[in-house]
Amino acid sequence: MTLPAGWTTRRPTLDDVPAILAVVHAADTFAIGHPDFDAEDVVASLTASYFDPTRDSWLAVDPDGTVVGWATVDNPTGVGREFVEVYVDPVRAATVRAPLLARQLDRVAERAAERGLPSLTVRCTVCAPERHWERYLREAGFTRAKRYVRMSRPLADLPDEPAAPPGVRVRPVRPDDEADLREFHRIHESAFADTPDHEPLPYDRWRARIGDLTAWDEWLVAEVDGVPAGALQSSDQALDQQEGWVKKLSVLSAYRRRGVGAALLRRAFARYAAKGRRSAGLGVDLTNPTAPLSLYESVGLRETLWTDMYERVVPAAGV
Repeated sequence: MTLPAGWTTRRPTLDDVPAILAVVHAADTFAIGHPDFDAEDVVASLTASYFDPTRDSWLAVDPDGTVVGWATVDNPTGVGREFVEVYVDPVRAATVRAPLLARQLDRVAERAAERGLPSLTVRCTVCAPERHWERYLREAGFTRAKRYVRMSRPLADLPDEPAAPPGVRVRPVRPDDEADLREFHRIHESAFADTPDHEPLPYDRWRARIGDLTAWDEWLVAEVDGVPAGALQSSDQALDQQEGWVKKLSVLSAYRRRGVGAALLRRAFARYAAKGRRSAGLGVDLTNPTAPLSLYESVGLRETLWTDMYERVVPAAGV
């Protein structure tokens, strides 16, 4: 596929962050109703590990010289699947999304060859309004793999936090205690080990990725009779909407259905409310057997939107 006459492409640099952010905001507003990216997210993407902006990303530029599209590859662990994102201004540049996707698939084929793999699985997301994007993906050989549901609840009417079940105690993680951080990481890895899409992440790489946080009080550990049994990791990804965000909720299998997950969620909601957040939210992988909707509904969360994940296998270049 080719670009319309007069349109060009080039590689991004950090000088393009404001222009890229404008494109992403336009795309997100169309797809989910509000911007879901900030300048730091763009910088993080362009400087991520296992990513070279001179090879793994493209900008689409209209005849007036305005950046109206951004295509990128994401693989934060350097193993497993590749994730391709193609953001375009939905009004001005919808027609360039398919050509940018084709270029990214070619690059994924090269990345597979560089890693000595016969192929790589690539994934792309589709939100409810993006019917044309879904058609492009199907025409490019993608099929739907799963659906994620986003859930949210208001915090203005948050009831007082009830007492935890007998033997359950919720506390913040201890960021200065290496053993506690390792236990936090172990709980997440163990709880998700039996899920279909889990890709193990060693502690040292996980620790490097999270960096130095300032909101450690939103990272919680649940103990049952003094034994760490559950963990909740928060994220600031929804602060622009004044929403506290639960990135991961994990309960070890031996301690499930004992109120541990609900206790962690209620404590997180209380933390968010104390900081003036208007709502709390999380995402649910509907194929994950450890993420029961009944738990989330019991603490007041309700579905707000969905996102489908599409995937296809891309043979390595030269195969």
